[in-house]
Amino acid sequence: MVSYNSPMQCDVAVIGAGVFGAWTAYQLRLAGASVLLLDAYGPGNSRASSGGETRIMRLGYGPDEIYSRSAQRSMVLWRQLFEKTGNNLFRKTGLLWLARERDAYCEATLTTLQRIGANYERLDREELARRFPQLAFGPIAWGLLEPDSGALLARRAVQAVAAQVDYIEAAIASPKTQGGKLNSIQTTGGKEIAAQQFVFACGPWLPKLFPDLLSKLIHVTRQEVFFLGVPPGDDSFNAGVLPAWIDFNDLVYSIPNVDGRGFKLAIDAHGPEFDPDRGERVVTTSGLNAVREYLAQRVPRLANAPVIETRVCQYENTSNGDFLIDRHPAFENVWLIGGGSGHGFKHGPTVGEYAAELITGRGTPEPRFSLATKQRVRQREVY
Repeated sequence: MVSYNSPMQCDVAVIGAGVFGAWTAYQLRLAGASVLLLDAYGPGNSRASSGGETRIMRLGYGPDEIYSRSAQRSMVLWRQLFEKTGNNLFRKTGLLWLARERDAYCEATLTTLQRIGANYERLDREELARRFPQLAFGPIAWGLLEPDSGALLARRAVQAVAAQVDYIEAAIASPKTQGGKLNSIQTTGGKEIAAQQFVFACGPWLPKLFPDLLSKLIHVTRQEVFFLGVPPGDDSFNAGVLPAWIDFNDLVYSIPNVDGRGFKLAIDAHGPEFDPDRGERVVTTSGLNAVREYLAQRVPRLANAPVIETRVCQYENTSNGDFLIDRHPAFENVWLIGGGSGHGFKHGPTVGEYAAELITGRGTPEPRFSLATKQRVRQREVY
């Protein structure tokens, strides 16, 4: 922790201590740079897209091998961090894809997992029913299980990464161009921070800091998450018994009862526009009704289970779900990292690794992450 009154000068200032910013700062420090990480509310705070208790760690992305390989590499880096800190913040629940009879996405996922040498099992309907009687399968014809996947303890994992670098809690004002280069930034408390390079990894705050550039390219949406109480003395919904699972066709995902937090379920469809600073984080009756309706079909034993916790978080969506990792067009020494689009958490380590290589001049740009590919019309393609 850096004293707030210390001189604020470093090689790289990283603004935003979510999973992308924290891992970028950490990777830069490993590369030998002096780094200062800043956040207005703190790593893993309740307003952050990287806040909350759990996030799914999976390899499957349909035919999108770039993200499957990224997740595979990220898992290695997450494990290295947890070994270093002596605190394992990953729960190997397994991840189950629920597939229809003709399911192009799940079939492509199976092919991609084969291509990258991942561990998987293809389960027919009979085997699904035998192994997971907690679920009612309805139109589900088969399943694809990633036995080595599971859940990351999100808030605590981000805090573990941020603890590896120098950090201060401060909000900053929108940066002003100075002849094509940014020499310093100002905190809202009046402190000046000078650096050679600046990284803005601010998630849903990126459009606020750069409204002219990003307000039409990154869309912040409100997302509701529910935790259901499992029956007393019943371990069948616990991690280690029931895997995390994704019903891609109905845009629903679930994480079993991890560390006594309850059975987590969320509908992945994009919600309405949302302000991460001022938005009220109280779930809606319509959101709860939709969850109850789905539970009645897929997890009937929990259809009337008590809600023991809820969260309202947000996605910051690019036009198609690809990340944004690129240089700011008006500043030669400013980098923009964001657009997690609801699936980014697991990729924090590889995003940080890739960004650090670009910033230090050692990396090759991936066109899909460029600002030039970001469109105003949303057509989600990456899940």
